[in-house]
Amino acid sequence: MAVTLQDKLVVALSSRALFDFEEENQLFEEAGSQSYVQLQLTRLTQPAQPGVAFPLVQKLLRFNADGQHRVEVVILSRNDPVSGLRVFHSAQENHLQIERGVFTQGRTPFKYLRPLGAKLFLSVNESDVRQALEAGFPAARVFPDSIKSAEANPDEIRIAFDGDAVLFADDSERVFKERGLNAFQSHEAQYAQTPLPPGPFVPLLQAIHLLQTLPANQVPVRIRTALVTARSAPAHERAIRTLMSWQITIDEAMFLGGLEKGPFLQEFEPDFFFDDQTRHCESAKYAGPTGHVVHGVANPR
Repeated sequence: MAVTLQDKLVVALSSRALFDFEEENQLFEEAGSQSYVQLQLTRLTQPAQPGVAFPLVQKLLRFNADGQHRVEVVILSRNDPVSGLRVFHSAQENHLQIERGVFTQGRTPFKYLRPLGAKLFLSVNESDVRQALEAGFPAARVFPDSIKSAEANPDEIRIAFDGDAVLFADDSERVFKERGLNAFQSHEAQYAQTPLPPGPFVPLLQAIHLLQTLPANQVPVRIRTALVTARSAPAHERAIRTLMSWQITIDEAMFLGGLEKGPFLQEFEPDFFFDDQTRHCESAKYAGPTGHVVHGVANPR
């Protein structure tokens, strides 16, 4: 029987998202690929330090602890295959069960998301993230300087999402951009009973929902989700009714009406937060690992 990843939560991520290769990348930027490869060769047996997505990956892989393979983590990297040796070695030294990887030596790797059936792609490369989103895959550009705290809530995965242009399409956000706040609030109140179109991160939310429905005695870690949005009443109702129409429950919802998101996220303590606006990401990165969803009206090419 052929091996398949069809029934699993597949997370694909670049080597820089999983491990801290910022020093090596700086050398690449300053001296080119040959110097970069030579440095990686001298460090093949030196495990890299954890990167932004490391705590999330570490916790997600615990869903496989009982022998049931529910989560698959794949390295999808612009690295050369030789440098890939260090990535796999670093994963092994950190006790991460990562068996699959694609290394493209400088070329964009996003096209391999489709055969993998990925439900999330994390990368530091904005172009790769944009192309992944345009191809229909949940993807985010990680902020390498985000705060990482694997020790917080060791038995719980906390994932927070922005609403418009992340969980929902950016149709309503376009109304706000083009006509202002009052027109946006009136529009959302008028269409409160009409579900919003799905945004790019719905496939990930659905996959997470399936993991959340597993009996508590079957898994050593639980997932807690939050909607953290600039919406406020009366625009809150349409967002909640949309989730209800999808038959998906969010554990926490924060309707902040334009307040800075960072302080609220510091209280939630996310293992990852996804937002389409860089100003919110800049605030959020001091609360935990953060990913910029380079999508929608806030992110024109």
